Amino acid sequence: MDLLRSLPLGLYLEKPITWLHKIDPRVKLIWLISFLLSPVLGSSIWRLILVAILIILTFTTSIPLRVWQKQMGWLLMFCSLIFMMSAVIAPDGLSINYQPRLPKDELTFAQQSPDLSLAPEPKTWKNILGLLGGLLEKETSQQTTSEKPKPTKLPQPTSYSYIIFQQKPITISRRSVDLGIRIAALLFTVIYSTNLYLLTTASEEITAGIEDLMGILKKFNLPVTEISLTLTLSLRFIPLVLEEIQNLVRSLQTRAINWKKLGLRQASQVWLILVERLLENLLLRADQIASAMKVRGFTTPDQYKVEWHDLKLKPLDWLVLVSVVLFWWIRLAWGGQG
Repeated sequence: MDLLRSLPLGLYLEKPITWLHKIDPRVKLIWLISFLLSPVLGSSIWRLILVAILIILTFTTSIPLRVWQKQMGWLLMFCSLIFMMSAVIAPDGLSINYQPRLPKDELTFAQQSPDLSLAPEPKTWKNILGLLGGLLEKETSQQTTSEKPKPTKLPQPTSYSYIIFQQKPITISRRSVDLGIRIAALLFTVIYSTNLYLLTTASEEITAGIEDLMGILKKFNLPVTEISLTLTLSLRFIPLVLEEIQNLVRSLQTRAINWKKLGLRQASQVWLILVERLLENLLLRADQIASAMKVRGFTTPDQYKVEWHDLKLKPLDWLVLVSVVLFWWIRLAWGGQG
């Protein structure tokens, strides 16, 4: 079970029992929804605050280092790579050349006198002398304009600069940095908050909390109990999927396949066989679970219902609920986009 130890995604940590384990699953679900919804239309600073809150929660819950080290480390590396790609490789997030509204040298353009001269006369032998005189006047006017001093560049009133770093072919602007922070922080918040919730909440507690919160939907004849049962089985099925993938990887390692000699076509055929074998094993496991439920007399969720947990709000749960209200007040007051 090396894969389950090295990549415990979606698995429940039974020991040690931290203070986050003792919170009611409904309260934790409300917090999870808040973490997923608050980045919407939020500023980049607010998204960085969410990342800091998740990291502080991980440290304060005393979760073992072996559990969160690889998860948080790889996720931070991935988000940092996304930030570098958004800030450096794709500046501004758009490849659009904007046309300036005003001319480049606005002062020189404003000092030019409007040309209100009449249309030139047609070139005939009668006005050949007039044409020669006009050409001479044009040359003299060009010489006088070329001798005018060039306009000096006015100093900027502040030290603000839209371009932070520019060294061809790399251009980093304020917009690209802000875009990179938004994307990287959003990915970390969505993935790690969900993983932390699954790490400290058992699958039975999750389904019991969801079923209790969705109880009002029973009035509309929605199958709330069936949905919670399906969610329980799907969460229980995640370790089985990881175990089957690990068994297939070990079977490949024992056969010592030389992938270089196989070529692209034969290697793709081997991978297709592995995927087919994986699906067969997962369907076999699902059939075994269904047979075990039938043997134990399971008919429908309404007739065969087991109360896994007695959901009661404790003083710690009420304190966490109050902190949710404070969280959203700060988000609406200061966390929005400027």
